[in-house]
Amino acid sequence: MGKAVVLAVNGRRYEAAGVEPSMTLLEFLRTQTPVRGPKLGCGEGGCGACVVLISKYDPATDEVTEFSASSCLTLLHSVDRCSVTTSEGIGNTRDGYHPVQQRLAGFHASQCGFCTPGMCMSIFSALVKADKKSGLPEPPAGFSKLTASEAERAVSGNLCRCTGYRPIVDACKSFAADVDLEDLGLNCFWKKGEPADVSKLPAYNRGAVNTFPDFLKSEIKSCEQVNGAPVAVSNDGWYHPKSIEELNRLFDSDWFDERSVKIVASNTGSGVYKDEDLYDKYIDIKGIPELSIVNISSSGIELGSVVSISKAIEVLSDGNLVFRKIADHLNKVASPFVRNTATIGGNIIMSQRLPFASDIATVLLAASSTVTIQVASKRLCLTLEEFLQQPPCDSKTLLLSILIPDWGSDGVTFETFRVAPRPFGNAVSYTNSAFLAKTSGDAASGEHIIEDICLAFGAFGVEQAVRARKVEDFLKGRPLTSYVILKAVQLLKEFISPSEGTTHPEYRISLAVSFLFSFLSPLVKVDTPSALYTNDNSKYLLEDHIKVDINDLPIRSRQEMVFNDEYKPVGKPIKKDGVELQASGEAVYVDDIPAPKDCLYGAFIYSTHPHVHVKSINFKSSLASQKVITVITAKDIPNGGKNVGSCFMMLEDEELFGDPVAEFAGQNIGVVIAETQRYAYMAAKQAVVEYNTENLLPPILTIEDAIQHNSYFQTPPVFVHKPVGDYNQGMSEADHKILSAEVKLESQYYFYMETQVALAIPDEDNSMTIYSSSQSPELTQYMVARCLGIPFHNVRVITRRVGGGFGGKGMKSTHVACACAVAAFKLRRPVKMYLDRKTDMIMAGGRHPMKAKYSVGFKSDGKITALHLDLGINAGISPDVSPLLPWAIIGALKKYNWGAFEFDTKVCKTNVSSKSAVRAPGDVQGSFIAEAIIEQVASSLSVDTNTIRRKNLHDFKSLAVFYGKSAGEASTYSLVSMFDKLAFSPDYKLRAETIEHFNNSNKWKKRGISCVPSTYDVSLRPTPGKVSIMNDGSIVVEVGGIEIGQGLWTKVKQMTAFGLGHLCPDGGECLLKKVRVIQADTLSMVQGGMTGGSTTSETCCEAVRQSCATLVERLKPIKDSLEANGSTLEWGALIAQASMANVSLSVQAYWTPDVTFTSYLNYGAAVSEVEVDVLTGATTILRSDLVYDCGQSLNPAVDLGQIEGSFVQGVGFFTNEEYTTNSEGLVIHDGTWTYKIPTVDNIPKQFNVEMFNSASDKKRVLSSKASGEPPLVLAASVHCAMREAIRAARKEFSVCTGPAKSTATFQMDVPATMPVVKELCGLDVVERYLESLSSAGPNTVKA
Repeated sequence: MGKAVVLAVNGRRYEAAGVEPSMTLLEFLRTQTPVRGPKLGCGEGGCGACVVLISKYDPATDEVTEFSASSCLTLLHSVDRCSVTTSEGIGNTRDGYHPVQQRLAGFHASQCGFCTPGMCMSIFSALVKADKKSGLPEPPAGFSKLTASEAERAVSGNLCRCTGYRPIVDACKSFAADVDLEDLGLNCFWKKGEPADVSKLPAYNRGAVNTFPDFLKSEIKSCEQVNGAPVAVSNDGWYHPKSIEELNRLFDSDWFDERSVKIVASNTGSGVYKDEDLYDKYIDIKGIPELSIVNISSSGIELGSVVSISKAIEVLSDGNLVFRKIADHLNKVASPFVRNTATIGGNIIMSQRLPFASDIATVLLAASSTVTIQVASKRLCLTLEEFLQQPPCDSKTLLLSILIPDWGSDGVTFETFRVAPRPFGNAVSYTNSAFLAKTSGDAASGEHIIEDICLAFGAFGVEQAVRARKVEDFLKGRPLTSYVILKAVQLLKEFISPSEGTTHPEYRISLAVSFLFSFLSPLVKVDTPSALYTNDNSKYLLEDHIKVDINDLPIRSRQEMVFNDEYKPVGKPIKKDGVELQASGEAVYVDDIPAPKDCLYGAFIYSTHPHVHVKSINFKSSLASQKVITVITAKDIPNGGKNVGSCFMMLEDEELFGDPVAEFAGQNIGVVIAETQRYAYMAAKQAVVEYNTENLLPPILTIEDAIQHNSYFQTPPVFVHKPVGDYNQGMSEADHKILSAEVKLESQYYFYMETQVALAIPDEDNSMTIYSSSQSPELTQYMVARCLGIPFHNVRVITRRVGGGFGGKGMKSTHVACACAVAAFKLRRPVKMYLDRKTDMIMAGGRHPMKAKYSVGFKSDGKITALHLDLGINAGISPDVSPLLPWAIIGALKKYNWGAFEFDTKVCKTNVSSKSAVRAPGDVQGSFIAEAIIEQVASSLSVDTNTIRRKNLHDFKSLAVFYGKSAGEASTYSLVSMFDKLAFSPDYKLRAETIEHFNNSNKWKKRGISCVPSTYDVSLRPTPGKVSIMNDGSIVVEVGGIEIGQGLWTKVKQMTAFGLGHLCPDGGECLLKKVRVIQADTLSMVQGGMTGGSTTSETCCEAVRQSCATLVERLKPIKDSLEANGSTLEWGALIAQASMANVSLSVQAYWTPDVTFTSYLNYGAAVSEVEVDVLTGATTILRSDLVYDCGQSLNPAVDLGQIEGSFVQGVGFFTNEEYTTNSEGLVIHDGTWTYKIPTVDNIPKQFNVEMFNSASDKKRVLSSKASGEPPLVLAASVHCAMREAIRAARKEFSVCTGPAKSTATFQMDVPATMPVVKELCGLDVVERYLESLSSAGPNTVKA
């Protein structure tokens, strides 16, 4: 047995002996310590859920160095003699919470809570780093040295799908001494209108957490005194040579085989290129001193190959212009917790060996860097260009160091460029570049002449970064003019040639052109005639385009709401129930449940082809395949059971296993079982599946295919809307018509932070207990019982909390639960499955892609008279919830009065994964289609879009015609007043005028603004609730709904206190701390139903209120009796007396909605303002103002979080998230590297929310309204504002692409990603602009 790994975890010593070298720190923490705070969210270093603080001690200097790191990528052996601090280590229930955790809780910055421990550690590590800075003034008490700008970026690498980030940023900024606390959003520390003061915040004391325990320092010091033996033999497979000579001896060993030996410095590369097999030997080169050098001399800065990117940034930031710009660019690579461990050399080696889109290689290439490598015993010094162009080096080639020359500052111009979906980093570039030029001035002409130039490009679909030599040669010695730049651009377009299969090739070429243009233009002589630089008589220089980065604007916000004491404590903005537990990492999710004895683990094997026979499943000969215990298939389903994985409303089953035919790419065909989850993941990769297509028709993959083959699911008649009015008559009344226009919307992945997970534990008498992360334990129970062929009462499903759902933990969670149950039933051992992110993304299905074709008639004043819609919905292989989608889509479309409205919807059955409900299913698409139609009408009439919107909004009479009973009372119709408040306010008019002036004054940046209304129909469903009072007066509540982050438990807690408050003098506020809402259990709470549709919280509250009313009825006589005797009424005494009197203290109610009020309408409106970069297609949301009718909110803080989080998730759908598949329907955007949800960089720079308090309506639960899904549709305002900005760009450059051949009318589908935006603005605008400037001749016109 090899030497044990010794480390401290939260101050406690751990000795890990005999662990495999491939074990990650995260796996060790979660399986061999009590720690559960770090979570597995992606396994790629791309989400931040697993972030911990690692501390290293240097006995020579007696200094401790701390840094955040991704524990999912960090190998356990690499943190030997280190201290690890997790969220539990900085604060917990027993020792008290840390101010980071308390402030996150108090700023309402946690919803599902799965990402919160990682957020805590990113913020905590940013505080530790900032407070160690020397030379800065001491901050006032309660603050840190962190600046507000640094605070915003502290969580730039952490993903959160729930909150919309704004409250997280506010919590983080509360530590910054340069922040105005009055600017921070809603919180629990001061009330609105009260002065904000740091003394009201949980006190922050630097150094309160000991990150490195003394016992470990002592051990390290004692080890230093003993000379270490040479690392010739390692019994545990982990080698850590201390010199290059020692490394060479390892290379020369008989056992060295690069297929089974992995050379690592930080292992972050495995987040990009996943290990395809287990390794049994690792060589850690981090301990070789020569590879960690930092030499600064007159010739430049030399960095050892294992110097971290963060260290390189620190060193370069103190240098001259070139060094500082390199540092700035490196700050946009990956995320802070990856940069802290990832090495400069590892990045360069990956880009040399593999088609890795490295930013670092590109910028260092432009700076003419050189590398020193060792091949065998020979050292070579090569230019970086030479090194990159060599054949891929083998694993024995060692990169020693990189030298970046010192270029000085005189006559040197250096710029770097990158375009990626996220401005702050944590996203791979579409194209990157870096340019260095030495120029001199021509005394006679005043022109800049290029003496030398280096133009480096990367990530555009080329294997390595490259120099554009022909363009460089052309530019050398030439004075810069518009004509010269044009010729350079034309040469560049010949050079930039993305390889076959590269996505968006034309876009990447246009980016390269834009970068070169942006670099060269400021070097052109600027005293040319002003007409060459003007745009409608306003000056603009491209130099301004480079210098001003709106992404650096601070995030600001405003929240307006009305607090209501009528039903207190209901209506108070109390913080979320259990939020501190979430922040500390003590909240228990399914994967946090300690593994039962003899627990096994499973991973899906899925088909990679659609509609194929599965002939066999075998395994490659590999280390991982040796870990396979068995494979569970359809043949293992017990007699009497059925091959079913999910079913909705008895429509049609979806199979658990594709047997004998796999119907779609991504369908489960087997479950590999192993001793650990990591073994199961890796073993599943070894599967070799044999397919054939004998006697099978080709798969149906698209809406068009399905229509051609009449492949449809039928919609139940009860879910079919009736047409409104006479379409033909409406069209005959129209002055104008638009016929057969189209709009397309693609899919969206849920990206819940916790992937699908279940634990099945077999019990006596063929019974089964399932712990499932599910929005519907009742459905899970139903499916597992059917799958195993056992009675429902033999299946117990328990769900405590869910780490994000958004609809994806409804139908889709049952597959994982059924698979675990079948395996556990057969093997008679507990089985857990926690899907890796890739498998989850491939199998999830996601939002429904749609294609709409419409014809619309309208009057000259913009009043619409008729609309016909043909809608195709790609449902996938099974019905799931798809037959309900037309109801939601058409309902959302009805927000406008179309005059006459008819439609034909087709729910298409295809050979792709079944699509399911994703937050605001159908409504978000229907609402957007309505906006696309309105904008088309406005465009054709050349009228302001808001005018058309307002003209076609309903009055209450037409609302009742379109929506029937859902319209409610006229007093509750608030949409028109909200829309008018936003779209026709003086502020909006001023902003619109400012935008017009901005667009007239700026050629390369365009802004747009748009106001979008929404009407959202929600339904009420029967729900159970149970309230039990313990003998000590504490209260236990069970409800059918599941806590998925939406604050259900918090509202239920408030409602319980309110319901029982009739027995308390303070109305129930004293009871809040006595209430505990417990996990859902299908054998305790039957008929729990599905958590979804945004109304579960209010219906659970109503069920609880009914239960409380019965309890009050039972307890009131005892209360009256005690008060009549003059006794002082205390809650505990009342309950004790009731217990002695044998009063039943437990009541369960089953609330059902009034048959006359089963649904109601939600209203909202949003204004968004954006800025589009015409050169790159990048969009920045400058401001969003949301007004949403919450009725009388049950909890304004919870509802605010739902509004903001929902809106930001919608922004992702409309702008960034590409859920791309290959030609066979297999998802290929299957991880954090390729699928980009919004991060803190993508949210509005100013994010304002007003919660509109509409008229009281006693039919609703305490006059409240839903908030979970309806605000998502308002994100269409961003898409519509982008359209306005693009329209301005097209007008500027006379771009008439698209079927309409018009600058104003064009189709912009969803999502409108950067390539889409750039294409609509014009891929060739730079060339056309230069041609227009050069038309007078090459020697007379300047750019």
